[in-house]
Amino acid sequence: MLSLQNISKQYGPKVLFEGFSLFIGERDRIAVVGSNGTGKSTLMKIITGEVEADGGTIHKSSFSSVGYLPQELIGHAGRTLLEEALKAFEDLQQLQRRFDEISVEIETRAAAGETGPEIESILAEMGRIQHRIEDGEGWRVEARAKEILFGLGFCERDLNRPSGEFSSGWQMRIELARLLLREPSVLLLDEPTNHLDIESLEWLEAYLQSYAGAILLVSHDRRFLDNLVRRTVEISQGRGTEYSGTYSDYLREKETRRGILEAAFENQQKMIRETERFVERFRAKSTKARQVQSRLKRLEKIDLIELETDEQEIAFRFPTPPRSGRVVLQLEGVDKRYGDVPVLDGVSLTIERGDRIAVLGVNGAGKSTLARVLAGTEPIQDGRRTEGYQVIASYYAQNQADALNPAKTVLESVEEVAAFGTGTNLRTLLGHFLFSDDDVFKRVSVLSGGEKSRLALARMLLVPANFLILDEPTNHLDLRSKAVLKDALRNFDGTFAIVSHDRDFLAGLITKVLVAKDRGLTVYPGSVDDYLRIWHEKEAAGPTGKHAADPGAGNRSGNQDERERKRCEAERRQDRYRKLKPLKDELEGLLARIGKMEKRKEELESMLADPRTYGDANQARSAASEHREIAPALDALYQQWSDVQEKIDTIEKDRAGGQEEG
Repeated sequence: MLSLQNISKQYGPKVLFEGFSLFIGERDRIAVVGSNGTGKSTLMKIITGEVEADGGTIHKSSFSSVGYLPQELIGHAGRTLLEEALKAFEDLQQLQRRFDEISVEIETRAAAGETGPEIESILAEMGRIQHRIEDGEGWRVEARAKEILFGLGFCERDLNRPSGEFSSGWQMRIELARLLLREPSVLLLDEPTNHLDIESLEWLEAYLQSYAGAILLVSHDRRFLDNLVRRTVEISQGRGTEYSGTYSDYLREKETRRGILEAAFENQQKMIRETERFVERFRAKSTKARQVQSRLKRLEKIDLIELETDEQEIAFRFPTPPRSGRVVLQLEGVDKRYGDVPVLDGVSLTIERGDRIAVLGVNGAGKSTLARVLAGTEPIQDGRRTEGYQVIASYYAQNQADALNPAKTVLESVEEVAAFGTGTNLRTLLGHFLFSDDDVFKRVSVLSGGEKSRLALARMLLVPANFLILDEPTNHLDLRSKAVLKDALRNFDGTFAIVSHDRDFLAGLITKVLVAKDRGLTVYPGSVDDYLRIWHEKEAAGPTGKHAADPGAGNRSGNQDERERKRCEAERRQDRYRKLKPLKDELEGLLARIGKMEKRKEELESMLADPRTYGDANQARSAASEHREIAPALDALYQQWSDVQEKIDTIEKDRAGGQEEG
């Protein structure tokens, strides 16, 4: 459907792409990954034509269309929200206007008693337009627009608001809605989750899973990638390396490939050293001249194996804070208003030592306001905020970067707050927040907004505190930086509350969820996944409150006798058995094939890691070729196994739901 062949792109001395190729099929789900600055966004702009490649070709089938959501701010003004969304249907709206004009004209001519070929021609045009409108579902464009807008978090009262009134995050949602409504053949999404709350993110994920076209996706949300993509393209050193499977599959396969490559690299280096020793030893002997020249030519022709430079890793820990009292913070009957607009109404909350809290809620529900109230930086109108014994709070706000001294360098900015470690330790930490090499000597005044946010977060991590309040700390972080922060929080001895929609980042960190809604707070013990499970169950149950797992529950008679109940249960058991038996047989067969193939893959990897293998060129080539073929075949089996297991789990879940209702 769309292919890139041997694309090259260079900015000054920096080479982004060299011989980069990619094919995008009809329903592909592809993640584009790589370190910041490798050219992921540029690749999307090359596909759309916004940026011209220096070399290579792009082929797009005549029936394909491309839609692009960039990271950069997009502004909309001059129309209402609904009108802005309906711009996606401009061609259908023009057809509708022409249809209405023809309808009026026909009525006028009919009233005048006109007949003949001219009327027939107009009627034929009207018929053609009607077919095109029906093909595009033009009669329900407004319903489709509302469905997308509501899914992305807008509500009924927003529809007639001027689009210019919405904040930058909501402006991006408007653009995303228009893009989804256009339904292009290829959807290019550059960090689409940055401005979404967790409910909208889950809706978008479900929508994209059933999207009819292809999707090329850049995201730092690991779970979002895992739930969507089936191919991963890594951009590194100007080239693209493709992996099949989810993002997690890519990470595992990359590690395996690296191990094989390192073994091959060591073997090649050993061969080079041995050849060089032979040449050095026998260079002066005329009897060995032919052999020396032969080996020198072999060295000249060899394709050197290159290893990617390792990114330095550190085990970062927060400075050890003093131990706080059991109660860290209490809110009692807190009211917070902006003018006449209430945000928090009579909110009470107790945070205890060791609590690890996620603050969730739709955009505009007051999450950031709550974070400021918790931090003590936001005045309240009524109620009481009480800090516990020996509590030292540290607050990271979304606008934290505004407090940085523009005259200082990046390194000076962290040195002035560092409670431990200097020089290399601080520079290593800054490297994890994407400040490498000479970047640490940049003045704050020349940093971008994202760079300032990352610097502010790095500074916060160096200050001893036992109560952390973090408002969207991962917004400007890549996956490596998020991993550093998450690991530090996992080992943190104090208490924290995090406003975030990043499910993978929150997984394994959280013990309590606060949901901001309707000017109040609801507390859910457990993880974010526990809360989402409850939320999905409520959504599925709908307004009736009946459990979705038992679709017959609403028809069940309250006075059904015992015999009828047992008969129904027996029928359900037989039906489940009929469904499960072939699936379980299939699963067993897949597991056997996977086990056999995994064993063969391990054998091949042992062979490729053994220097003796490379003594026989045919054997080495055959082993490498078989290994290349076995990896995607295994991935396909894993996916089949996952699909079958998911079907079994669904049937078992329905069974559990039926028992619960019974």
